[in-house]
Formats: sequence, C-alpha cells, structure tokens
Amino acid sequence: MKKLLLWLLVSAPFFSSAQISKKTVVSPVDLMNPLMGTDSKPELSNGNTYPAVAVPWGMNLWTPQTGTMGNGWAYTYAADKIRGFKQTHQPSPWMNDYGQFVIMPVTGKMKFDQDGRASWYSHKSETAKPYYYGVYLADHDVTAELTPTERAAQFRFTYPKSDSSFIVIDALDKGSYVKVLPKERKIVGYTTKYARGPLKEFKNHFVIYVDKPIVLARTFRGKALTGRDSLELTSNHSGAVIGFKTSKGEKVNLKVASSFISQEQAELNLSRELAQDNFDATMAKARDRWEKTLGRIKVEGGTEEQQRTFYSCLYRTLFFPHKMYELNAANKVVHYSPYTGKVHDGYRFAGTGFWDTFRALYPFLNLMYPAINKEMQEGLINDYKEGGWLPEWSSPGYSDIMIGNNSASVVADAYMKGLRGYDIEKLYEALVHGANNEGPITAIGRKGVEYYNKLGYVPYDVNINENAARTLEYAYDDFAIYQLAKALKRPQAEIDLYAKRSQNYRNLYDPATGLMRGKNKDGKFQAPFNPFKWGDAFTEGNSWHYSWSVFHDVQGLIDLMGGKQNFVKKLDSVFTLPPVFDDSYYGGVIHEIREMQIANMGQYAHGNQPIQHMTYLYNFAGEPWKTQYWARETMNRMYKPTPDGYCGDEDNGQTSAWYVFSAMGFYPVCPGTDQYVLGAPLFPKMTLELENGKKVEIEAPNNSKDNLYVQDLKLNGKKHEKNWVGHYELLKGAKLRFDMGDKPNTKRGTEESAFPYSFSKPQYVTQNGK
Repeated sequence: MKKLLLWLLVSAPFFSSAQISKKTVVSPVDLMNPLMGTDSKPELSNGNTYPAVAVPWGMNLWTPQTGTMGNGWAYTYAADKIRGFKQTHQPSPWMNDYGQFVIMPVTGKMKFDQDGRASWYSHKSETAKPYYYGVYLADHDVTAELTPTERAAQFRFTYPKSDSSFIVIDALDKGSYVKVLPKERKIVGYTTKYARGPLKEFKNHFVIYVDKPIVLARTFRGKALTGRDSLELTSNHSGAVIGFKTSKGEKVNLKVASSFISQEQAELNLSRELAQDNFDATMAKARDRWEKTLGRIKVEGGTEEQQRTFYSCLYRTLFFPHKMYELNAANKVVHYSPYTGKVHDGYRFAGTGFWDTFRALYPFLNLMYPAINKEMQEGLINDYKEGGWLPEWSSPGYSDIMIGNNSASVVADAYMKGLRGYDIEKLYEALVHGANNEGPITAIGRKGVEYYNKLGYVPYDVNINENAARTLEYAYDDFAIYQLAKALKRPQAEIDLYAKRSQNYRNLYDPATGLMRGKNKDGKFQAPFNPFKWGDAFTEGNSWHYSWSVFHDVQGLIDLMGGKQNFVKKLDSVFTLPPVFDDSYYGGVIHEIREMQIANMGQYAHGNQPIQHMTYLYNFAGEPWKTQYWARETMNRMYKPTPDGYCGDEDNGQTSAWYVFSAMGFYPVCPGTDQYVLGAPLFPKMTLELENGKKVEIEAPNNSKDNLYVQDLKLNGKKHEKNWVGHYELLKGAKLRFDMGDKPNTKRGTEESAFPYSFSKPQYVTQNGK
C-alpha cells in the first residue's frame, strides 16, 4: 500500500483531453509541468526556467544541475548529464545565483569535481514535481530523490551494492567552508558565492545529517583532495566527500537545512521544519502546501493542454520574490541584511525585478495572495531602512540592471488594492526619495532625474542610455505616486506635482511618426530615427513596443494619435508589420529580437514585458473584440505545457501571470488603479477562492476554440456593459457570466462610458469600482 501511495504522489499522469471532464478529478499539482520552459539557451529563450523544487515562496529552491559551476543555465532540457543537486535562489539565468551549494551521490571511484562526478540521465527516468524530484543517475546506478520545506530538504539516495559509495558536498568557489564530523554523521559549511553585489558579510550556512555511519571522510580544494586528516577546510573552493559501503537497493537519507544568519540558525531551521519526519512525510506536507495554494484557483473544462499550461504557469507565479527571513529561537521573524551585514528584525524578500513583475505578478498577488504581499511590503520597508533605497532588482541586494523606478507601482498597487497593517507612510517616504534622487547605482532611484524634473524627459544626447524608456516609465511611476499621495491625503501641491509629472510621456510623442521617440536636450527629436531599432533610446525593445507604455492615460495617448480610429489602426499595425529589426545598438541579434522574429506575430514581442499589456488597449478605443481575439491567439500560440513552452524569458512569474490573468478573462493594464480590463476567459468555468473567504465564479459555458468572442456579460446577474471590472467588486464575491460566440459583437463596449480609467478622462469611472 505504501508503494502505491508513493506512486500516486510522484507519478505524472497523462490524461487524454477526453478525460479532463467534470467526472475526472485531477489535482492541479499533477497537471503542472516544472520542466515547462527549460529547453532554453542564451541565444533563444523558451522560458529560461529550471525545475524548481520548493514550497511556495520558500527561502530555498532546489534543482538538478546540468550546467557547470557558475553557469546561469543551471538546468537545460537538452543536456545529457547531471552534475549534482543544487540549492538555489536564482531568479533568472541572466541574474545568476547566490548562496548555492551542491550535493551529489557517486559510486565507484571517488570522483568529486563537477565533470568527474557527472552522470548521464534520461528524461524517461526523471520525475519533476514542485514538491518532489527523482532521477536515475546511470553512471552511478543511483536513484536520487529530493523533497523540500521552506528552509530545509530531505534527500534519498538508493544505491547499488558497492564498497565505494559516496556523497559529494560542493560549497563551490568564491570563498567557502566545510567541516565533516563523522561521529555526528554531520557536515557543516557555508558558501559566499553570489553573482550581483556588493553584499556585506554574505554567507549561506548549511548543515547536513546522514542516517548512515560515515566510514570515509575527505575534504577537497578545487580539484585536489586535502590530507586524510583534514576534515575542516576554508578556501576559495571547498568541498567534502563522505563514503560507506552499501547493499543493493539500500537507501541513504540526508536531512539538509541552511541559513543566511548563522550555523546555529541552520540547525534550528532543520529541527523546526523536518523534526522527526521521514522523507515521505516531508513530501506529503510539501504536496499538501501546493495543493492548498494552487487549489485556490479551480478550472473546469477546456483541453488537457490548456489545463496543464494554466497550472504550470500558476506554479511559476508562486516562487519569487522568495523569503529571506527566518524564525529565531524565540520564534521571532528576523533576517540577514545584505546592506549592513547584520541580523535585523522583520521580514525580507529577494529575487525579483520590478521592471518585469510590476505589470501582472504583483497585481496577481494582490488579488489572490495578498497576505504574502503584505509581508513583502514590510520587507520593502526594511530594504529602505537598512539600505537607504527601495530595490528595483533585488538579487539579493541592490542589483545594477534594468531601468525605471517601478517600486512605485509595486507599493501603490498594494495599497490601492486594500492591503493594510504596515507602515505605508514610510513606504511613501521611500517612493518620494527614489523619485527625486539618483542612486549610487543607475538601477535605484532615477538615473537622469535632474533632466527629467526640469525638462520633463530624459534627453537622448546626454549619455544616459535607454532614455525614452526611462521617461515613459518614470511618468507612469509618477502616476503611481500620485495615486498613493491622494489616498494618503498628502498636501495638494504634492499631489499636483506628481499628477503633472505623470503627463511627461507627452514630451516624447512624435506626431510625424505617431510613435514615441527620443528627444535631445535642446527639444529636438533625435535623428535619424528608426522605429524598428532595438535598444538605444529604449530597453530591450523598439519604439513600436514602448509607444504603448502609457498605462495610466491611454485616452491621452489616443488623443495624441488623433483619435480612436487612428489609435486602433496603429494597434493593428503591430500585428501586420513584418518582424523586421535593427540590432545595431547591440551589435548582434539578442534573444529577445529572435523570439519576436520567429513568433509570426509581426512586431508583437510577447516574449518580453514592455508590450504585454498592449492587446488589452483596444478596450479603450471601443473595439474590445480585438482584445478578445489577440489575447486568445497569444494564449494559444505562445504558451504550451512543454519544455519549449514559453515564447521568451518567463521572468519571475510575470509572463506566467499574464497567462493566468488572461485565462480569467481580464488583465491589470494599469497597476495603481482598482481596475481589470476585460478580455475573454479561456475555460468554461473558473472559481477563485479569495483570502477573505469570498468566491469569484467566472463562467463561460459555451466557450470553445471557435467561441472566443464575448457576446454578453452579466455581473452578479446584471448586464455589465463596461470593458473592465473593479477589484473591490471581486473582493465582495462575484459571479461573471460570459456569453461567448464565434463572431465579434461589434456593438458591446463601444461607448465611451464603457471605457476603462484614463488619467485624462477620469469622469468615465471612479476608483472604487462603481
């Protein structure tokens, strides 16, 4: 019976489309595929993900490691060999990792370096679940299994008969320490390896207990073993090997935990989270965590592929930012600070870039998991208090990459969506500080702020890269500050200042081309201008992508473009233009360009974030049926529950959150308002179980591949004519019933009274969902 239960837990059932029916109850955990997006490489991203084995928002994640030490592509689906099982905190391969170490079982010769210990494996003998990973390591005849908690994990290695069975613990380079205590069946150590810094006093301490007597113990430095009596080692690259005899089928179990605070805290994390649990008990608890977290959203109907894609995307939204806080001996929340190198009270999170995730990931948390985002907001307060700034990319401290001041959006949206119980005044202070100062690195505060505040834009010709993109994002961020300032009843002059700055996007609109364009310090547009040129004035995109980055004032952009008809034509052009590009700024084709080129959707570059909201803008111009078409088209063509299942970088849940929202039938075009702009739901029925105990039921009973157009919508039984639905309406509990058809309804949603909020015409709607 135990074997049957274990099989049910870890097996990956493959149900036909016909079996996904009302009579078939399939757990969301069994529908997701952690390998989705792993068939990637630097030249072409199909997700750039790795199979993350963890619990939601856990401090530590684990992954099989196919790449070499320090390679951001830790696991790639096309690889043939596994080099070990890595504790990771890596948000993306481009950011690389921090606080990692590796565990690997070996047999035969004592091979401990990353190439020597590597083993061939096959996906046919691999099982990847969020709560469990298992694989057969052919060269060692060992089956390796692991299962996680928030700050600990259990390993189970099934060995062959051998008098030379080993476990390698590699603390990696950049400064590390190991110590083997054979009598205690224990290995301790730390790693200081990180990719983005500087960080103060950074260490990830680990402790490992093995349930079998240690017969042999050695340490190694790089590729060389140390002396037989040297069981403690501090060096640039430290590691340990323990050995023993095994019988055929013998299982050796490891309990592992870590801490960013101290060795003692690592021991405490292990005893608290693993206690007396065996491997199967820990796995059952991890699975239960996923069942409860994923089970908050229930989909019914649709195809097997659609359900697998949905839950695989949902899985990706629940990791980053990850917890950096721990519970001390007094059960008090504490954290290591990368800014001070000390331990402080309170929450802290890390491993996300707001340039990506402000758009949909954080709004998704505010709708479905606000309690964890409340902790994240408290963590941001601690970032500001300890480091003097809000992070824009935390990995795990301030990272000098990407642009914008989008912490303003993350903070404002949480408060506007009803999160309370933390020091919002301190966060507002942090936003104002960041909005009016340059930071010590370009990615915090605002690079070019003096120009922006004086001229209303960051000039093209003052040696500040990606200046037009900065201007557009700063203008939206000023809107977010304006919204929060109003809510906090700040002085009117202060409110008016950020309202005025939110209109700075207008300074870059070029009426001659109908697009956004870099502008020189003297007020003249930069020339020559190629709207297909990537980079330069823009960030990982071109003018066709960034011209829509006026989230807060789409009506203002419509007016600039000469009205709704011209605006819609311009939107249509994105899909009908050929996927041509100018890569001269980069000196070669970057992967984001290639992903747009091969997608066969014209200039629409869904694989990167700047344009992902654009399909929903038809709602602001009276042609919502085009949103319905292009949202469904993007879901159908750009996402699959397969190793090549994404159309670009997944990016910490953002690209997944786009899919999850779009499958619900709405999307947060403008975080910082309480509105979701309507598209069309993907499934015949979806039920959202909100944290407040209320439910949102989204029904579209005649939904199908062909019936993708909304004919009519009822909200709580009443006809709903608007092209948006309010956050607070959903929080009360709501029932949305979509009548779907195979032809567009060109009359619904065409009146201006139906349009979503725009700063230029707030009279259309109010901000309380009425």
